[in-house]
Amino acid sequence: MPAPSIHTYAPRDYLRQFAAGAAAVPQLLTAAAEQFFIVPVERLYPLFTQALPPTRATAHTCLLLTSGTATMHIGPERCTIGPGELLLVRAGQVYAFEPGDQNTGLLCHFHDDLLIGPAGRADALAAFSLLHFWGGPVVRLDAGTAGFVENLLRRLLVEYEAHALEHPRLVRAYLLALLEELHQAAVTDLPVAQDTAGTLANRFKQLVATSLSSLHLVSDYAERLHVTPNYLTKAVRTATGKPPARWIEESIVLEAKVLLGHSTWPISDIAQRVGLSDPSYFSRLFKKHAGLSPLAYRKKVEKS
Repeated sequence: MPAPSIHTYAPRDYLRQFAAGAAAVPQLLTAAAEQFFIVPVERLYPLFTQALPPTRATAHTCLLLTSGTATMHIGPERCTIGPGELLLVRAGQVYAFEPGDQNTGLLCHFHDDLLIGPAGRADALAAFSLLHFWGGPVVRLDAGTAGFVENLLRRLLVEYEAHALEHPRLVRAYLLALLEELHQAAVTDLPVAQDTAGTLANRFKQLVATSLSSLHLVSDYAERLHVTPNYLTKAVRTATGKPPARWIEESIVLEAKVLLGHSTWPISDIAQRVGLSDPSYFSRLFKKHAGLSPLAYRKKVEKS
């Protein structure tokens, strides 16, 4: 039996499924919202009244706060930001959040296709390493850069509320300027020396994101990265605070949570989808990191 694929939600489907009173944001209920939308977070967050199961992003989303705090789970990391800080969920990443945060700010969702434009120049994105999976989800901005970023987002908001996506070239220009500001801030926020350990850890996290269903052993990743398992373990632990084995296991469990929350597939099929042929081992691994069995987790999601 072929392994099932993870279900993803376009913005309008996500809102219809999980948001109470989604009609309050009608522009987000259109097909065009998959390409781009921007909304004040204080208008969007109150629509979610229950904890949401992990979901895979279909495009990039950035959240800039001007007051309060926001907490999200992005991949295996739990991230909290405050004013002048930005959260970035990359396309393809798994994310989840719970209601209750009190905040103001701007949330912007944009697809690669909009950034690439009608010419189809995928190389236009190559310079923006912060859109890669291994980039940190939090971008900390100094006061000046936070002002520039907020101004760009508010200009996008004015354009979007007046014209939606009638002027894609203008929206693209503002987005590229925004990404350049964020890219410079992300580079500046790195340690003075992005040493060998940090570089190797980034390559490892990118490989986990793209090869999780087929690679589960540290030795597999070490072979692909042309280093020894011991060297990879030391480098990843030094750069991230966690050994590579834990990164792999947490990523497997996170992937499984998405499937459990958005499907009725048997546990054995979900184990197969995350690359584990033994359902019993999968259940033990899941309980080790989630604190409850796959079936209990599914029931918890259904009740919420």
